[in-house]
Amino acid sequence: MLIAFRNNVLWLVLVTGISVSLGLVIAVLVDRVKYEPLAKALIFLPMAISFVGASVIWRFMYAYQPPGVDQIGLLNAIVVALGFEPIGWLVNKTVNNFALIAIMIWLQTGFAMVLLSSAVKGIPKDVIEAARIDGANELQIFWRITIPMISSTIVVVSTTIIVLVLKVFDIVFVMTGGNLDTDVIASRMIKEMFNFRNFGRGSAIAVILLLAVIPVMVANIRRFQQQEANR
Repeated sequence: MLIAFRNNVLWLVLVTGISVSLGLVIAVLVDRVKYEPLAKALIFLPMAISFVGASVIWRFMYAYQPPGVDQIGLLNAIVVALGFEPIGWLVNKTVNNFALIAIMIWLQTGFAMVLLSSAVKGIPKDVIEAARIDGANELQIFWRITIPMISSTIVVVSTTIIVLVLKVFDIVFVMTGGNLDTDVIASRMIKEMFNFRNFGRGSAIAVILLLAVIPVMVANIRRFQQQEANR
C-alpha cells in the first residue's frame, strides 16, 4: 500500500503538472499559426483512444529484446541506433513508473489543450494590444495576462485530470499488472478483492479512493458556486 500511495502521488504530480503545462503552452502557440486546426487535431487525436487501446499501442513502443537481437520496440530501436544498450522500460524499476505516466500524459495533453485554447481565445484582444503598447514582451504577456485571466479554466482542467489519475487502473493493469512496484490505489484494490479474496481490505482501499476524490469534487463545486454568485 505504501508503494501504491507513493506511485499515486507521483502520477498526480507529473501527469497533472506536465499535461496542463504542455496543454497551455501548445494552446498559446498554435493560436498563432495558420495550420491551427490540423495541429490541434493531431494533438487531440489520442483522446479518441481508450486507455486500454493506448496501453496496447505503447506496449509495442516499449517492447524489449536482449542486446544483439533486432529490437521491435520503437524506443529501444532508437536507443540501440544511438549506440546504447536496450532498456527494459516496463521491468526496470527506476523507469517503469515514468514509462506508464508518459502514456497518461500523451492521452490527457490534448484534452487540456482544447479547453485551455478556448479560454485563451476568450481573452479580449484589446487587453493584449494594450500590454504590447505598454512595452510588454510575449513572455510577460503570457505570465501576467494570459495565465491570470484563464486561471479558473486551468483549475477546472487540473482537477478533472486529478480525478482521472486517482482512478487510473487500465494502463497499469494492461502494461504491468501492477507488478514490479507499479501498483496504484485502484489496481491494489482489484488485487486485494479478486486475486487475494480480501474483500474487507479491498473495500477499505475503495473507501480511501473515495475519500481522496471527494475534496477535489467539493473544491470544484464551490468554485462553480462562487463563479455563479459573482455573475
